Amino acid sequence: MKKVRTALFPVGGLGTRFLPATKSMPKEMMPIANKPLIQYAFEEARDAGIEKFIFITGRNKNAINNHFDHAYELESKLDEKKKANELDQVVGWMPEAGQIAFVRQQKPLGLGHAVWCARNFIADDEPFVVILADEMMMNKQDNKLNFLAKMIEYFELKGRNSSVIAVDEIPLVDTKKYGIIKTDGSEKISDMVEKPQSQDAPSRLAITGRYILQPKIFEYLSKFEVGSGGEIQLTDAMKAMCKEHPFFYKKIDEQRFDCGNVLGYLEANIAFAMNDEIIKKDLKEILKKYL
Repeated sequence: MKKVRTALFPVGGLGTRFLPATKSMPKEMMPIANKPLIQYAFEEARDAGIEKFIFITGRNKNAINNHFDHAYELESKLDEKKKANELDQVVGWMPEAGQIAFVRQQKPLGLGHAVWCARNFIADDEPFVVILADEMMMNKQDNKLNFLAKMIEYFELKGRNSSVIAVDEIPLVDTKKYGIIKTDGSEKISDMVEKPQSQDAPSRLAITGRYILQPKIFEYLSKFEVGSGGEIQLTDAMKAMCKEHPFFYKKIDEQRFDCGNVLGYLEANIAFAMNDEIIKKDLKEILKKYL
């Protein structure tokens, strides 16, 4: 079985829930503390052993490309002023040349369409990861492996033909915001529903932005079936595929932040800033002013 070494980052969405901020700036470049969302996602994948990073972008997303490239004037100035720490923040995390690729989605037709756009970058027998950058994970400090690394280990345990989806248990009232899985009492998924109303939800286990998929998924996505929101949904393709190929789920064991909405984004900023020993004390004093 081929190792999981490739990750897709669908970053072509319009980010309408963050207008007007996202009118000219990609949602994925919005900062959590002092680091953009997409960098957290990239570092999570890198730390899980991923070696090839494919970004599916769209219009007005050039800031993402630039973030993963050298800024020679800035680097030169920091080096000249002997600001080693700041220089490391600019270049110390960057991937090696040839590890990243950018694919243009051209039209924002949904997550399923974005994944399909990367089909020619994935070998016929190569399992791959899909990461949604606005679903953030905070790894516990005592964990040697992040959750994605554990997902990959679990995938390898389940075998060559399996796929694995990360899920989180959510309040029943929130099922209309997520794809929801149905199980037969085991860790195997028997069905999925995209954004069901609470009375129709088969469970409270929500699909949450981390997937390990077989390239067979591209056959289902190529049908371009329009689903919820008038878009080509990845959940719909997985729903059809799970009837013929085994899908399993793994529950998230880290703190998760849904940065696809304003409140989740603000909570993530507070949580990650509180993890920073340099500003933690001052942040507490600021928060006291408003509580």
